[in-house]
Amino acid sequence: MSWSLSRFAPPDPELLDALFLAVGRALHLANAYEDKCQYVLRIGNMITAQQADPLLTLDEMIAAAPADKMLGGTLHGLASHPMGVTMDMDTLHKAREARNFIAHEGASIGYIWSARRETIIEHAVKLRAAVADLAAGDNLISQWCHGLEEPHASHPTDWIAAYPTVVDAWVFANLLVLLPERADQHPTTVSDPSE
Repeated sequence: MSWSLSRFAPPDPELLDALFLAVGRALHLANAYEDKCQYVLRIGNMITAQQADPLLTLDEMIAAAPADKMLGGTLHGLASHPMGVTMDMDTLHKAREARNFIAHEGASIGYIWSARRETIIEHAVKLRAAVADLAAGDNLISQWCHGLEEPHASHPTDWIAAYPTVVDAWVFANLLVLLPERADQHPTTVSDPSE
């Protein structure tokens, strides 16, 4: 077939819609993860610039910060930044790989007119594994964002512990009954960046 859509109806349109909804939700989280990584590095670079020259104005600190990079470059920047020493870079890199899978292969099930139930469920299992890795990294970088935005507030430990499960339930809301049980994820924690 030459066209991505066909005049032939897919064999299981409701299941296909549920998968595409899951992919869209996963992509939203993947984009947010990338934005948060860039934000943490940007703030870290501004803090470093201000510490090097306490007389810098806010405009000068912003101008001194390097331009945003793609996610891989951002994570390398975080790893080489002094605050990166306390980060679980393995978790962040696994989340980057998951983000890449979601962005590039999240909806790759072949032609929808021939996508069978088994193919869709097999792909949803792969997507679910990627979302679990993404949720772990997002949970970690979100704690850094919280620490930067609310330096005097304690981390919401109940939310941190529940986050992987909440993400799984939200992304796969319409597919959970069809997917195999997954092992519970242990929350990833990080020291408070304001300390």
